[in-house]
Amino acid sequence: MEYFVIIIGSIFVSNIVLAQFLGICPFLGVSGKVSTSIGMSGAVLFVMTIATIVTWLIQTYILIPLGITFLQTISFILVIAALVQMVELILKKISPPLYQALGIFLPLITTNCAVLGVAIQTVSRDFNLLEGVIFAISNAIGFGLAMLIFAGLREHLDLMSVPKGMRGVPIALVTAGILALAFMGFGGLV
Repeated sequence: MEYFVIIIGSIFVSNIVLAQFLGICPFLGVSGKVSTSIGMSGAVLFVMTIATIVTWLIQTYILIPLGITFLQTISFILVIAALVQMVELILKKISPPLYQALGIFLPLITTNCAVLGVAIQTVSRDFNLLEGVIFAISNAIGFGLAMLIFAGLREHLDLMSVPKGMRGVPIALVTAGILALAFMGFGGLV
């Protein structure tokens, strides 16, 4: 039952983007098209899961035993940066069009506060490794769900007659706010 609460809570109730407001930069920047949103969601899923595993191991077996937990944020950022470089190299070889489509936002995963936030929340909530992995995957799925819904809405808005002053970023921010309100409806679920 505890894993179910982690999964539902991470995806819907406390969505990393819409409830905690982490990862807003890629959420707004890459969500113009569904195809790029899928690619970014996959990259975030991979990086968030691996980063959570590695940072949990570093926290548990290095930082806590040596009494240097004050280096947590710096060490976590370094791990995330290394993983993003690895994903960037893999995407460049496997899928050059996706690599081009993601553009500058792929390196921005390095500073994506959603990835760092999940890693820090995992160790601060005293999750074991399995719970941490489930928490990371669930948050990445929640991030991807929010990105895909938002990208679909933005593609639909491009076809609509939007007043001139609201086109582009203003209507995107209003839409994101309404989407966040919709996700608040899941508040009493778990």
